[in-house]
Amino acid sequence: MARDPDTIQREIEQARTALAATLDELSERASPQKLVEQGKSSVLDVLSQPKVKYTLIAVGAVVGFALVRKLFR
Repeated sequence: MARDPDTIQREIEQARTALAATLDELSERASPQKLVEQGKSSVLDVLSQPKVKYTLIAVGAVVGFALVRKLFR
């Protein structure tokens, strides 16, 4: 069965529109700036947890104390 050229044209336009929308969504998801922001946000979330935060403070204090002690020896 032969299809109507107008129907074929409409289907092509619909496919183009759908493809354009998909490409726009993919480019938004893969945006380097957005990926950096998501990474930054997840790192800040982890670092703001009290368990991690106080552990890093303690490690920094020990390293600082060791450096000061080494300088004055």
